[in-house]
Amino acid sequence: MSSGATLGFKVKEKSIAAPYRDNDNPMNPKLPQPAPPNPPTEDKAPPAEVSAWARWRSLWTGQWSNIRVLAIALAIALTVRVLIAEPRYIPSNSMDPTLHIGDRLLVEKISYRWQSPHRGDIVVFAPPPQLAQLGYETRQAFIKRVIGEPGQTIAVRQGQVIVDGEPLQEDYTLEAPDYALEPVTIPPGQVFVMGDNRNDSNDSHVWGGLPQQNIIGRARFRFWPLDRLGPVS
Repeated sequence: MSSGATLGFKVKEKSIAAPYRDNDNPMNPKLPQPAPPNPPTEDKAPPAEVSAWARWRSLWTGQWSNIRVLAIALAIALTVRVLIAEPRYIPSNSMDPTLHIGDRLLVEKISYRWQSPHRGDIVVFAPPPQLAQLGYETRQAFIKRVIGEPGQTIAVRQGQVIVDGEPLQEDYTLEAPDYALEPVTIPPGQVFVMGDNRNDSNDSHVWGGLPQQNIIGRARFRFWPLDRLGPVS
């Protein structure tokens, strides 16, 4: 080897690969993930304007059930009033002490369809022909107690009501009658009625028998005033 020669060593280059870094993995959950694409939006049409007719029909549909319930209730009330019972009030003192002015009663209208009135019943009735001739309107109603039935004979003597020759025992009158009545036989289809306030009552001792067809019903129950609530007898 000459001294002028260059002594060199050839160093073999060794490439060093970059180490694997997991941080570079796009699927690494530690890395922020891209937001998913927004779904396509559909263009919504503006709501159609509700017509006045549609609003009215909707309102009517909502109220129809209430109207139907009211109609049924009115029909039931009318049926009960015409066929079964009705309320009445006392306008005079002719039935004292049993009934007072202003008392409210329930008048039952069924029983006399199958049976005739009996002595002691308190009945409500339309004015008979005798009173209609005196100007009483048919819509007016009277209330009295049945004293005599068809075929019986009624008389009043010395402050005592006589039925078929026997004094009538009464614990419901205000006072004894201060008038006399000659014997009267009650015709078929009629009853003899009197007020419990014997001396202040426009009843059969004045105008005669009451046709049973004029009877509206029987007073059954007093619902007012509350302190005298209960059956009527």
